[in-house]
Amino acid sequence: MNVRAMFIDMDGTLLKASNNISTRNMEAINMLVNQGVKVFLATGRHYEVTAPYHKEIGLRTPMICLNGAAIHDAETGKVMQMKTVSLNEERFHHLTAESPCNVIIHTVDGLYCKEANEEIDYWTKTGKIPPRYIGDLRQATYQDVLKYSVRTGTPNTELSALFKKEGEVIDWNDGFEIVASNVSKWSAIRNLINALRISPKEVVAIGDGPNDIQMLRNVGTGVAMGNASEEVKAAADFVTGHHEHDGLADFIERYLCKSFENYAI
Repeated sequence: MNVRAMFIDMDGTLLKASNNISTRNMEAINMLVNQGVKVFLATGRHYEVTAPYHKEIGLRTPMICLNGAAIHDAETGKVMQMKTVSLNEERFHHLTAESPCNVIIHTVDGLYCKEANEEIDYWTKTGKIPPRYIGDLRQATYQDVLKYSVRTGTPNTELSALFKKEGEVIDWNDGFEIVASNVSKWSAIRNLINALRISPKEVVAIGDGPNDIQMLRNVGTGVAMGNASEEVKAAADFVTGHHEHDGLADFIERYLCKSFENYAI
């Protein structure tokens, strides 16, 4: 396998549930980089809670954030590319207000949310930037939205389906997300590899969530984590171990690192 680039999801893939990168995952990524493979992070997270991990690993590649809605420069953090999504705000807030849920709005200028919770507190601690607004979002003034996140606590495809004409909808077990039409991790990957003159066949992508499905299907080698759903696994070429057991490192060591004797596909 001729691999020139690897795109790695963060939550449920690179990170353990503790939000830490294991020593083994770190060492495996470093081995890849030392072999000349370009390694990228491709995440649903916003830049501020992606950059500390990017720096910890020592990567110098652009970061794909918010499911592909934004690509950030490795050194400056500046947005290299962004795609905003436009919803009928009155309709959106009316529909979400009828359902018990938290609403998180990622904008170019920061985060707006209906309620604070442990996740928001973690983002604030990690990214060192608190939300710009917490409260009734109908009273908030924001613009340039990159991603809407609606956390209902359980799947709610009936509600999410009402927005499929306005943007790209990603359904999760605890709600759904909305980005601009034709935006995905794969769309961002395609733009980056085209600029680098890397063929999709020379790319590996690894992830565990529904926001990873397009990239797993379109790169040369798609890898699903052992903790992924059956839908995600079905989109992949390989299934590796659980994220709590270094499934990322296991795949890299077994198939990508030339220093390992069992390097073969």
